[in-house]
Amino acid sequence: MQRKILQCLFMLAVLGTPLVAAADEAKAAAKAPSDAMLIRSAMAAAPAAVARNATIVAMGADGSMRTLRKGTNGFTCMPDNPETPGPDPMCMDANAMEWAHAWMGHKPPPSKLGLMYMLAGGTDASNTDPYATKPSTADHWIKTGRHLMIVGADPGFYAQYPSGADPDTSVPYVMWAGTPYQHLMAPVH
Repeated sequence: MQRKILQCLFMLAVLGTPLVAAADEAKAAAKAPSDAMLIRSAMAAAPAAVARNATIVAMGADGSMRTLRKGTNGFTCMPDNPETPGPDPMCMDANAMEWAHAWMGHKPPPSKLGLMYMLAGGTDASNTDPYATKPSTADHWIKTGRHLMIVGADPGFYAQYPSGADPDTSVPYVMWAGTPYQHLMAPVH
């Protein structure tokens, strides 16, 4: 009798694991936002006149991009990143998209002026480290209200603005100063 109970427990442990994993995946899929929700989130990043005709993409966990809606105006919008503590959808022109791909790929960014909108605000783990995924003892989550970003400008352009680990986000400032990915953060009031 004990042997049968042990065999049953063993089978449940071995066979139950895939069932638990499948149940966990089903729960995650049920919580995942619909494409319509992702599109709404992405469109919140830019002025309506820009968002209306922008391409909408969503980034997968592996960094791949999935097009949710094809656009016609050269802008690409992305929904909020649920890994960060605040809303951060963004919308960018073609040059800024090229800059973002370089940053994500740890490659040199293009020297082309680009524009990004983040009209729902944004949060970042560090104002000094482009690849920080969580705050360090020297940094904290930077919370920026509605803003736009200018990327790809000459270094002299950025030298005109304040930079540092703890910026005043109510005025224009340089994020990631002194790195290839420095860019101007300009609040929109």
